[in-house]
Amino acid sequence: MASRQERRGAARDGPAAPRADAPLLSVRGIIERDMRTPPHASEASRDARLSIGALSRATGVPVETLRTWEQRYGFPGAERRLSGHRVYPLAVVARLRRISVAIAAGHRAGDVVPASAAVLDRLLAATGASARVATPWAMPVMLSTDEALALVEAFDAERLTAALLSEWGRLGPLEFLKTLVAPLVERVGREWAAGRFEIRHEHFLSERLGDLLRSLRLPLDHQASGPLVVCATLPGEAHALGLQMAAIVLAAAGLRLVYLGTDMPPAELAALAADLPAAHVALSISSAADGPATLRHLRRLRQLLPQGIGIVVGGRGAPAAKPGVAVVADFDALNAWAREAASRRSPAAASRHDE
Repeated sequence: MASRQERRGAARDGPAAPRADAPLLSVRGIIERDMRTPPHASEASRDARLSIGALSRATGVPVETLRTWEQRYGFPGAERRLSGHRVYPLAVVARLRRISVAIAAGHRAGDVVPASAAVLDRLLAATGASARVATPWAMPVMLSTDEALALVEAFDAERLTAALLSEWGRLGPLEFLKTLVAPLVERVGREWAAGRFEIRHEHFLSERLGDLLRSLRLPLDHQASGPLVVCATLPGEAHALGLQMAAIVLAAAGLRLVYLGTDMPPAELAALAADLPAAHVALSISSAADGPATLRHLRRLRQLLPQGIGIVVGGRGAPAAKPGVAVVADFDALNAWAREAASRRSPAAASRHDE
């Protein structure tokens, strides 16, 4: 069996080691291969399902209550693994949290548990309930970076997901990304560089976060009604987790998204943005990107895009602001940009309205 030093030497011949100074929008340098699961990843990491106990911890709803709701109302509906164990998709977490909010606001379980998303929205709006209302069963768990790191070290996908979901509900999207997810990924990168973690730890966290962030963004996408933004990276940029994190910030601000992922040619981006039409193209550029090539791709994209479509760029590899290109330095700056963008109609939308 190869020694750790030999494995680390071989790894250096492949992907570059994560760097602590990598961009926020590319999650500070962790190498993510989006949509590709390493062979050593656990089953839980591959299909992103929760046991009923993990679902209870993630939502604050007691296990017995979940079972009663499933029996009476058919939600949350369990799936079964080949082993026979009952598991639940991550997508039910957001709805269960909203159901808990509605019950805390005085609605009956029989009215809200089987309700459609539209009906649930109306019930919450009728009582002025907020997504941050405390639930009657809420027991917030303040997850530290050290505790999350220990779960990564143990490859404990179920407990890591449950703990992250609890923190998502406690902190809200922006603080969740700023104070927990980005620092956790940075720590894993430092542990790898110091020889205490191996590539498998990075892949495990990347796949776990990739599954989780996609699931968390879906309800935000559904509720968004603002201008349309195309999210991608330029050719040669393989970091995808940071783009997913940025997409959550954009969606939480109310912007509608078309998420394309990594390594997109400028001509394809420009054609899609023009055809939709989109208001903006959002790009993530890491410190590992080829600077001159990135500038060429960025200039080409700006030339191909109609003038009415803006470009917003984030990451330590991003160039200085250029005409027609907005540069954001961190999540706070991205959030401020997104909320301002969401408050405006795109020129294309305004034109359609005037017609």
